[in-house]
Amino acid sequence: MSRRRVSWLLLLALPFAVAGPAVASNCSVTSVGKTPLPDLGTGLYQGYQGGLYPGGANARPAAHEAAGLAIANSIAPLDTSGNPDAAGRVVLISIGMSNCTQEFSAYVPKSQADPQKRANVQAIDCALGGQSADIIQSATAAYWDTVYTRLRGHGSSPAQPQIVWIKEARRQPTGGFPESADSLLWNLGTIVRLIKQKLPNVRQCYITSRIYAGYATGVSTLNPEPYAYESGFAVKWLIEGQISGVDSLQYDPAKGTVQAPWLSWGPYLWADGLTPRSDGFTWGCSSFMSDGTHPSATGRDIVAEYLQG
Repeated sequence: MSRRRVSWLLLLALPFAVAGPAVASNCSVTSVGKTPLPDLGTGLYQGYQGGLYPGGANARPAAHEAAGLAIANSIAPLDTSGNPDAAGRVVLISIGMSNCTQEFSAYVPKSQADPQKRANVQAIDCALGGQSADIIQSATAAYWDTVYTRLRGHGSSPAQPQIVWIKEARRQPTGGFPESADSLLWNLGTIVRLIKQKLPNVRQCYITSRIYAGYATGVSTLNPEPYAYESGFAVKWLIEGQISGVDSLQYDPAKGTVQAPWLSWGPYLWADGLTPRSDGFTWGCSSFMSDGTHPSATGRDIVAEYLQG
């Protein structure tokens, strides 16, 4: 899968449009022998098909793609009350955990410097360290107050964001596959519905699974392999659920009560350590902090580049 702009960046050209424990990484684990989902395709992992979308495909089904483009083309600047306003802004935010805030914070200045970015498009980092999926799935989690505070601190409001990038995982997961991935699936499903409740004008959510965690194997229990790899299945299944018409993920007001934003993959970031993906991408140990879990400055810049296009 080549580096390419995820669909939210179409908006840039439209007229209106916890830190982990202090432990040492294990740089000897340069592979865990698993195949990235895009390369797995129609192949199976423990009986479950790969690919990012149904049928082992890596492209959105035509109808879902068309719906996403229609939504993107209809997004216009809003004021802080959520009303259309040519003098308002199109706000893109991050929702998630420590890796998410580290990576999105590296993306924000890149987006600001992008010559294709419209002046009224603003990216705001609303992710926070330590806020794993099993925590923020609660409507009463303090995390959501932090999101509101971040937005207001940037002159925005909960009524203004329209696009979200989500990157989440469960802290210290247990159990085998597919049960552990299914637990994350349910967390993510709750989170996207909460986003629609708490940030009512969000129209699109792009979701990314974990980066490689082999260097943390046997050292950090935050989210080691194979859970980092298997988190991709949770994202895949959530999006497939919406595509197949699951009521609780309904995004089209013409088809019923809207329960969630339109969902899609953001960039798929997992690679098997130093074993190249089909596009040549790898994760070296130097791209991680000393815990082998969180990205170093180099790793953050890699993710920011994928977000940028």
